[in-house]
Amino acid sequence: MAKNVKITTLPNILDYIAPHSCLGCGKIGSILCDRCKNYIVSQHLDFCPNCKLPQQSHRCASCQSLPEIYTIAPRRGLLDSLVHTYKYDSVRALAPVFADLLSQILPADLPPSTIVVPLPTSTKHIRERGFDHTLLIAKYLARRRGWRVSRTITRAKNTVQVGSDKSARLAQASQAYSLSPKFTPDNTSAYLLLDDVWTTGASMISAFKLLRATEAADIRLALLTFGL
Repeated sequence: MAKNVKITTLPNILDYIAPHSCLGCGKIGSILCDRCKNYIVSQHLDFCPNCKLPQQSHRCASCQSLPEIYTIAPRRGLLDSLVHTYKYDSVRALAPVFADLLSQILPADLPPSTIVVPLPTSTKHIRERGFDHTLLIAKYLARRRGWRVSRTITRAKNTVQVGSDKSARLAQASQAYSLSPKFTPDNTSAYLLLDDVWTTGASMISAFKLLRATEAADIRLALLTFGL
């Protein structure tokens, strides 16, 4: 009887035949080499993505209504280019790279029961890219840390926010998400809300408020990048 070969083996074969070159320096072997990963992490700045003020910890003293927020680095240079390539050129091989970078900046002492909750991508963008880019990062991140992924936040409306001004984004985001009907609050676990880019923060803040209204006691926010 023939053995079924999973389609997931195809990227591994292609990597062997035609290995990636680093999108940062061009070195052959991986899509982003360790040196370029370390460079990106070194660009980390302790700024609040919401108010843009420097901060001494991951919880902003000025934005008291928000929890701890973890970001890799500001949206510029190589990181900005990688995020654009991942989202708009559909380069799935960058998902584990972003998971590695996030894992480096997230606290080592987050509990083993942490639940990663990706903000849902609009169906329009999933069709265009062929995958849910935030969910894919969440899966790799959870695998690295021994956590689990939950699609707790779902789309109530498929409004696309790119190009909208801040007031429009805030209005759209307040109606864009809902809690999954299968969601059962767990006040013994930490929830890590995950999104790619903080522009106005409307999406993340809306999702956070939804989750905070439940019995979830420990909620943190994680992002790839943000604009200063």
